[in-house]
Amino acid sequence: MVLVIPKKLNKGDTIGIVSPSAGLGPIFPHRIEQAEKNLTKLGYKIKYAENSLKNLGYVSAPAEERANDLHEMFLDKEVKAIVCTIGGDHSNQILKYLDFDLIRNHSKIFMGYSDITVLHLAIAKKSNLRTYYGPCIISEFGEYPEILPYTLKYFKKALSSVNKIGEIPQSDSWTWEFLDWAEKKDQTRARALIPTKGYEWWRPGKSKGQIFGGCVPAINHLAGTEYWVDLTEKIMFIDIPESEPGKKFPVALLDSFLADLDNLGVFQTIKGLIIGRPYFYEDGDNVKLKKIIDYYTHDFDYPILFNANIGHVSPIITLPLGAEVLLDSENNKFAILESGVSE
Repeated sequence: MVLVIPKKLNKGDTIGIVSPSAGLGPIFPHRIEQAEKNLTKLGYKIKYAENSLKNLGYVSAPAEERANDLHEMFLDKEVKAIVCTIGGDHSNQILKYLDFDLIRNHSKIFMGYSDITVLHLAIAKKSNLRTYYGPCIISEFGEYPEILPYTLKYFKKALSSVNKIGEIPQSDSWTWEFLDWAEKKDQTRARALIPTKGYEWWRPGKSKGQIFGGCVPAINHLAGTEYWVDLTEKIMFIDIPESEPGKKFPVALLDSFLADLDNLGVFQTIKGLIIGRPYFYEDGDNVKLKKIIDYYTHDFDYPILFNANIGHVSPIITLPLGAEVLLDSENNKFAILESGVSE
């Protein structure tokens, strides 16, 4: 799958903000303010799309208006990168309103994670544009008192340099602590970090391939649609979200979504599997998850890496979709073998 590679993000450039799914900006304005403070300190300018700071119940705005925000930001010559405020559950509502030719013809960085998976895969399929599974405004960029260093390092490596990204070591520490945003407890102290145990290889092996994937269940929204990306011969990654802030995604429910992917033939055709650190999964949950993954993949010999810094548990990398990656269990190596952006 050949994708257009967006141009790099430079200091002084403008970042456009959109909310294609949930509308949490007006509910947690201090997170928006903190993100703007963090990003302007790094030398970036901020520009908000018309509906990016609105709320209409469980979404930011009507679907067509959310789609128009993306068009606005892709068309805006001042904007060099587009970043989502947060995920949610309803990015799929805007697909039928998107002008994928417009997006292709005005290529630039587009980034977010979780439910934004839907847009990443659709844009790859319909616009042939590389997008980036990475930090959002309210969550990672709104971190107090500053963006976590590992998150910032790989944001810059992926988006601000044309050098090969290279090896991605596991972060030294991580956190899933949730300090209640509604009570602004997140503004009282930094979240507590836990020392990492490092990568876990649930199956040994070595493999190279283009990386695609995203958040379960957002991936599944596209099954059987024109927006589905064929994962044959790809390295797939899976991000396991929270069910709600501070609560894990039930293992039994996750199993049902993985069964969907199995029925689609995904596990039979991929070349490798990466599983991001699951949100609020304790050791017992991980044991159950490992058994489930083994059930769907036991007939295959591709490598399976668990505990990557991808998705809902902080810190996270910025992952260029469609980039060639390497999985090598013998050398405990996960590497991105190309640059994330172009000059």
